Amino acid sequence: MIIVIGGTGFIGAYLVDELIANGKKVFVTGRNKVVLDHFKNSGIDSCYLDLSDGASFDQLPTNDIEAVVLLGAHLPANVQDYNPQDYIDINITGTLNVLEFCRNNSIDTVISTTSYSDVRTLWIKDQPIDADAPREAMFKGDHAVYSISKNAATDLIVHYSEEYGINGSVFRLPPVYGYGPHSAIYVDGKYYKSGFQVFLEKAIMGEDIEIFGDYTASRDVVYVKDVVQAFVKAISTKNARGVYNITSGISTSLVDQVEDIVKVFGPDDKKSKINLNTAKPNASASYIFDISKATNDFGYTPQYVPFDRLLEDYKAEMLSKKFDFLINSRIKS
Repeated sequence: MIIVIGGTGFIGAYLVDELIANGKKVFVTGRNKVVLDHFKNSGIDSCYLDLSDGASFDQLPTNDIEAVVLLGAHLPANVQDYNPQDYIDINITGTLNVLEFCRNNSIDTVISTTSYSDVRTLWIKDQPIDADAPREAMFKGDHAVYSISKNAATDLIVHYSEEYGINGSVFRLPPVYGYGPHSAIYVDGKYYKSGFQVFLEKAIMGEDIEIFGDYTASRDVVYVKDVVQAFVKAISTKNARGVYNITSGISTSLVDQVEDIVKVFGPDDKKSKINLNTAKPNASASYIFDISKATNDFGYTPQYVPFDRLLEDYKAEMLSKKFDFLINSRIKS
């Protein structure tokens, strides 16, 4: 059995779906009760879990556990009211509780995630960042305490790997694309549509799209199904320890991304016109990551590249409505 903590979120739902498709027995925890009910109605064992409360872990199964995947976290993108204590309680204490649960129950594999912002000072166009590059926390902005807490959580996982022999690994993720409930996010407590969502909606309607600033800025993003296959492979090989870059390993410029969005989602008779406005700045930065460590250790190879391949599957999932329960849960919860 594999325990997916935080399985009611975007990546979690896709991971649970893939694990079930691979014949795995799964136990899911989360805080979104609508999605928990969806899993229960699908015959998947699940429960509400408070990561910050060690006693809450008494609900979890302990026999024949192959791995624990920790996806639950307190994220700035989901937070309207800033409270630094929440990051400490959920991201640091929560990770410690997961590690203690694994140690006390002889579970030898735990995999978590962290943000690509932990190497923010190394973001340079066309210069791949090594998985083991020195990590740094951000000390200003709405991501500061989140960044500090995730670095501490990563250190705890590395410590338990060294001290207790657990196969503990942390996947460093850039923006993860895929059909799901993240069309809008909080930035400094204010709700905004994501840039991708704005481009997508305009492309579908055939409306003009304006790109601000440096349209050549290039980003290394990843598709949710590639993230999921990294988890599956890392669990099956039992050969993952430390920090890994789970990205596409290639960078795509902003203008190329928008052109692909228009190509894939735009109506045949009314393709959006793309206007470049270099006078108005944007916040896009360039970055690319070296994925060779994940490839060498557990065979991670992105399948949804280049970017238009990612978009084609995104569109197929959107039309299938398979994951609409995730979007509906955000409305109801």
